[in-house]
Amino acid sequence: MAGLLKWLALAMGAACVAIGAFHFAFGVDSVPGEGTAGATVDSRERFYGAVFLGYGLAWIRTARRSPIPATAVRLLAGIFLLGGLGRLLSLAVHGPPQSFQLALTALELALPPLYFWLAAADERAVAARPSPRRAERGLP
Repeated sequence: MAGLLKWLALAMGAACVAIGAFHFAFGVDSVPGEGTAGATVDSRERFYGAVFLGYGLAWIRTARRSPIPATAVRLLAGIFLLGGLGRLLSLAVHGPPQSFQLALTALELALPPLYFWLAAADERAVAARPSPRRAERGLP
């Protein structure tokens, strides 16, 4: 489980860094159908791009730790899930967005439970491993 969690966390981080950098670099032109939105939306898009890039770096940092901290995975996956819930709210208020956005919504709702499950499984596996300190004291 630890290997799968590490791989998925690194992949999530790399994808978020790439997406964030793309939105930061291209602003409003990075969003299908929004090329005429104007300077305010472009500014916001670039800001959110930088934040998403940082979010991706947090995933990468978390994935590189050993053992991978389950609390950090849960927090990052929870933020991702919150984004998906925000898209559902938008769908309810404004109707369906562009089809690619619907696919992203599905990912944002489907991946967090997988991360929660993997984090819990990895956390249990780490807890079950004998600790060198406990072994020195004759404890399990």
